[in-house]
Amino acid sequence: MEVLGDLKHADRIAVVVPGADNSLANYDSPKFVGGGGRALYRHVHATAPGARVAVIAWLGYDSPSTLSTDALTSGRAENGARSLERLLTGVHRVNGRARFALLCHSYGSVVCGKAARRLAPLPVDEIALFGSPGTTLRHVSDLGTPARVWAGRAKGDWVRYVPNVRFAGLGFGADPASPGFGALRFDAGTGPHSGYLRPGSLALRNLALIALGRDTEVTHA
Repeated sequence: MEVLGDLKHADRIAVVVPGADNSLANYDSPKFVGGGGRALYRHVHATAPGARVAVIAWLGYDSPSTLSTDALTSGRAENGARSLERLLTGVHRVNGRARFALLCHSYGSVVCGKAARRLAPLPVDEIALFGSPGTTLRHVSDLGTPARVWAGRAKGDWVRYVPNVRFAGLGFGADPASPGFGALRFDAGTGPHSGYLRPGSLALRNLALIALGRDTEVTHA
C-alpha cells in the first residue's frame, strides 16, 4: 500500500482497488496500481490544486493471475473485501472527517462488489467500477450501498468479450456498464484494459472528478 498526500488531514480519500495480475514486482508500472495511483494523484491535484485529497494505491489482497482459475471465481474477492473493510475502518479512525471514493478496476470491481454492503456504515460516497467483468450481482441496488455507483468501460477493452453469466460459482454476472445494471455510466473513452489511469486519458479525467466528488462535471457514456 502506498499513501499519496496527507491522509490525516484530507477531506477526501480515493482508494484504488486493482484487478488481476497486480503484484509487488509490477507495482510501480503505469499499468498497475502503484503507477496508476500516482497518475490519479497528479491529475486530481492538477484539476483541483487546493483540494485536500489523498490517494491510497492499495494492494491488500492476493490478486489472481488472469490465466488462473481463481480469476473466474469470487474467492479471492471475498478475502479482498474483508481486507478492504479493515483498511477503511482503520483509516476512518485516523481521519473521521474524510469521505471515501473507491476506484475499482477489473477483478477489483468484484472485490468492491463484495465489500460494498459491509462498508455501508462508513462515509463511502463514490464507487467507480471500470473494466469490470461483473460483481456477481444483478443490479446496483444489490450492492447495498448508499454511495453513488459509477461504471465505465473503454472502447478497446477486451473485457467486453467476457460472458456476463454466473453458473456454479464461475463468472461474475451482469455487466455493470450495461444500462440494465443501473449504475451511473461515465465515459471511459478509448483504450486498452490496462489504460484507464493512463495520463491524458478521458477515463483518468473522469475518475479524478469522481474521486473529488465533482459529479456534475463527469462526462457520461
